[in-house]
Amino acid sequence: RFQACVYFATVFQAMSCGIHYLASVFMAVTPKFVCGIPGNVSSILFHNSSESSIEDIWTLWASAENYIVVQLENGEIWELDQCSRSKREVSLDLTYEYEGNKSIFSCSDGFLYDDTKWKSTVVTQWDLVCDREWLAKLIQPTFMLGVLFGAVIFGDIADRLGRQRVIWFTSTGQFVFGISVAFTFDYYSFVIVRFLLAMVSSGYLVVAFVYVTEFVGIKARTWASMHVHAFFAMGIMVVALVGFLARTWWVYQIFLSIATLPFILCCWMLPETPFWLLSKERYEDAQKVIHIMARWNKVSTPCKVSELYSVQQDDLVSGRMGDSDTSSTKKHNILDLFCNWHIARRTITVWLIWFTGSLGYYVFSLSSVNLGGNEYLNLFLIGAVELPCYIIACVGMDKLGRRNTLIPFLILSALICVLIMFIPQDFNILIILANMAGKFSIGVAFGLIYLYTAELYPTIVRSLAVGSGSMMCRVGSVVAPFCVYLRSVWIFMPLLLVGIMALLSGILTIMLPETLGKPLTNTLVEATEIGRNKKSCSEKTPPAHSGAPLEKIEMFGQE
Repeated sequence: RFQACVYFATVFQAMSCGIHYLASVFMAVTPKFVCGIPGNVSSILFHNSSESSIEDIWTLWASAENYIVVQLENGEIWELDQCSRSKREVSLDLTYEYEGNKSIFSCSDGFLYDDTKWKSTVVTQWDLVCDREWLAKLIQPTFMLGVLFGAVIFGDIADRLGRQRVIWFTSTGQFVFGISVAFTFDYYSFVIVRFLLAMVSSGYLVVAFVYVTEFVGIKARTWASMHVHAFFAMGIMVVALVGFLARTWWVYQIFLSIATLPFILCCWMLPETPFWLLSKERYEDAQKVIHIMARWNKVSTPCKVSELYSVQQDDLVSGRMGDSDTSSTKKHNILDLFCNWHIARRTITVWLIWFTGSLGYYVFSLSSVNLGGNEYLNLFLIGAVELPCYIIACVGMDKLGRRNTLIPFLILSALICVLIMFIPQDFNILIILANMAGKFSIGVAFGLIYLYTAELYPTIVRSLAVGSGSMMCRVGSVVAPFCVYLRSVWIFMPLLLVGIMALLSGILTIMLPETLGKPLTNTLVEATEIGRNKKSCSEKTPPAHSGAPLEKIEMFGQE
């Protein structure tokens, strides 16, 4: 009961991470627009259609190369393009086609935007179009850059100060910075506050994984860690719903930020994990948490930290009496992930899978609003399709194995990317279904790689391996928005890039060893010999001590 309450309270806030990661999909949308009109209008002409107001033109607007002809009350006739406007030198008749001389002017009077779908976005708020369009395209990449920094900074702080404090700070920070974004006064303050929001959102997500893993017992650990992603996906679904209901960007941002307010009010009740308390030798505090767990779970004979501590001391003493040349005294760095050819090849493949998973995940998510049809429904379905994919991933990992589940879904996602290219553009429903299938397949691979990476590397560099993989994941998330922008070069360019990366990753994964049913390794020698009987890394490293206190706490938590 205790673990269940802690788990669902923690992963509920993970929804806010999904919310803020994808919020810019609707907040930074660029509607149809033309140059502002330099005076009062008497007549408007678009092709062969004469309208009484500019708002009536938007339903006919089909291409950025179109322009609007307006006649002012003083008789002047102007052609309004998206990024410039032209004054006709001879203004006798109001016609759409004109071959005479024209004087070209900049859009000094601002722009006119189509507000039929969105009353206001950050693009219309600060005129992020034409020569300022690149500023709009930096909104999502700078957010993802904050995600990268936040994962590194708060992951380290959580190891130093504890998981509980970081969860308090980052969850509160998400609410504070989320609300603050809605009240920013210019583009640059908007980007800076969003960067800080990205840091705390990423920090919460990273620490939440560790937090629930340290509380949930061994039997449910795989399912529990995988379904943190499911709550992230529910956050994407919330973005679609709120985007449909709130059409002004700052109102939309406020509603998104208060969606998880209940967690902010009760997060201070979450305890520190006994694992971290024992690692910092805070035995009395650990014993208090254990007693709370005992009361909630109705365990009459809870374990005593003093007994666990004595076991740990015995293990440490016996470990020191062994080989004095231990790797536990050696400081490991990123080069240990390339100590020999086998480990180096494994590292490159794992990094590529992390990068591809993140790239594909965000390309499918960010592109969902450009598929045609109802963009709100598209994004909702792209989020909803993730919920069953993590169930399939868990079943596949336990029944078929990690590698045998990863390979087919990576290759399947590549084939789906190719398939989408051959679907006619007017088959909207078929295109949406194919994109959902692509998101499903890449979601399975993306969720699986967390656990698979931890099992591929030994204890002495396991955190380093997962951390470096996560770094490549963040790089993929930074690249993804730029990849989506390549649609302007060729509509299928993002899918082509994701398909090539997924196919390459799937082929290289064949060379990775299977880890299902195999014990975790402690040394680089053992890790190298997974799936083969060859010796590699020459260093001698004794097995790490068994960590009996932690194992016993897990057993106690399951009673």
